[in-house]
This record gives sequence, structure tokens and C-alpha cells, in this order.
Amino acid sequence: MGQFVCMSTIEKKYILDQSLAEQKMRRMALEVIENNLDEKELILAGIRESGTVVARNIQKMIAELSPIKTELITISLDKRQPREIVLSRSIDFTNKVIIVIDDVANSGKTLLYSLKPFLEYHPKKIQSLVLVERSHNSFPVHSDYAGLSIATTLQEHIYVEVDGEKITGAYMQ
Repeated sequence: MGQFVCMSTIEKKYILDQSLAEQKMRRMALEVIENNLDEKELILAGIRESGTVVARNIQKMIAELSPIKTELITISLDKRQPREIVLSRSIDFTNKVIIVIDDVANSGKTLLYSLKPFLEYHPKKIQSLVLVERSHNSFPVHSDYAGLSIATTLQEHIYVEVDGEKITGAYMQ
């Protein structure tokens, strides 16, 4: 007789713990500052839910390390069927630097669709930042800032764990 294995008992293969995630985000915050030294303000656009948590952490780190002001907005969309993309606030993005932030870049689809609301304006530049980047882009989008780039199979998935405003880890299944 075969044994039944419950999915919840499958061991998680952690690729980031809380300490390493914070270290990766601090490095990316420094890179953002270095690549935007001439800017007075950055718009950080976090993709709900985990992307917004990453964005808040990056915002806090930029504030600690630089005089560059940041404004945080949230992008809401259905990641499977991204027809309607909603911003938490509508502001004039003309001549602004926008950094779209998510937890994991899988195929590039979410990052691509999240750009849609900004295309009605004429931003100075749009950059993207992800905590974990996979190497399976199906869309012509790349991450300007990636905490960790990892090669995975198409069957493997990466999950980022969040507890309140903290990234507690990322694992692969």
C-alpha cells in the first residue's frame, strides 16, 4: 500500500532568510540611489501585496541612506488576468522617475502589465526592482534591480513570505 504525503509536509527549500532578504534590499536601495543621484524624488510603485512590502522596505532604506524623497503608491491587478490595473493614487507622472517593485519576477507578465497606467504620461524613466528574479522571461521585461537571480525549472515556483512589514524569507517548491 502506498503512502499519502500531505503537501503541507513537503519541505520548503529556502533561498533567502529574513537577514539575507534585508541585506539584498539594502544593496538594491543603494543601487537605486547610485543610479538616480541627480533626482530629487522617486515614485516607488509596489505591486500588491508582497511587492508593496518590498517597496516600503526599500523606501525606508532610501530615507536612511539618502536625501532623495520617495513617494509610495500601490499597483493592484489580477496577476493571472491583468485586465484592470488600479493605482492607489493618481498623480501626474510626467517627468517623474518611477520604480515598479514586486517580490518575484517569473515571466515578466506582471511587470509588463503594471506599466500600463504610467504610459498615459511621459515619465522621465521607469525602472523595475524585484527581490527574486527567475530566468524564464516570456515578455520583453527585465529587472533593473534584482536581489537574487535564480535559475529554476518551469515547474518550480518561488514564494516570498511576509509578516506584517517584514520579508521573513523566500523559498522554492
